Amino acid sequence: MIKIHNLKKSFGGIQALDIEELEIQPGECVGVVGNNGAGKTTFFKSVLDLLKPDDGYVSVEDVHVNISADWQNHLNAFIDESFLIEFLKPKEYLTFILKMKNSQFDVEQLLADYSDFSNKDIEENKKYIRDLSTGTKVRIGVLSLLAGDPKYIIMDEPFAHLDPTSQAKLRKLIRAQKEQGRCVIVSSHNLQNIAESCDRVILIEAGQVKYDVAVSEENMKKLGAYFDN
Repeated sequence: MIKIHNLKKSFGGIQALDIEELEIQPGECVGVVGNNGAGKTTFFKSVLDLLKPDDGYVSVEDVHVNISADWQNHLNAFIDESFLIEFLKPKEYLTFILKMKNSQFDVEQLLADYSDFSNKDIEENKKYIRDLSTGTKVRIGVLSLLAGDPKYIIMDEPFAHLDPTSQAKLRKLIRAQKEQGRCVIVSSHNLQNIAESCDRVILIEAGQVKYDVAVSEENMKKLGAYFDN
């Protein structure tokens, strides 16, 4: 379980995060929504111990993320392109991640298993990551999440730089992870992507959880109306 308790973070006196209690269970597929600046990325970075909170804590499988790195054996994350090593080629980077996660699979098997989400630039492996399109970088980042055997996968706005066909493939990939018992936590500005890939949705505004509901037609309509106001 991922547990958040009394998590607070401010920048220059402005509240960026203020979450009293939040629990995310293994096997859940959770969508995180909110406007720009709502605190979604601050929330993710706090979970990943990339930001030091002003108060409170985050634990993953009962391990406080700021005390021990053992939680990293259970969780894989891709927040943005800065997570990639851009002077490597795609297969070199994915091989590095597989070795770091002590995976029994090699890069060719990984790409074969997820061939529907890979693309020509990744498989030909001719260009450095820095020379690839943003969409291909996102694909590499998402593929890297599947290395090892994580219980939890975090993705921040992975749909943003993908074309409609690739977005559909990503939704399918997310659902497949849930079927394997993995927990996926994904943010998106597109409510339809959340509705079609998640079973729970959390709305963050001004760093606070405003809604935490099951994905249903009625609840998604309410969220749509919330953003229309």
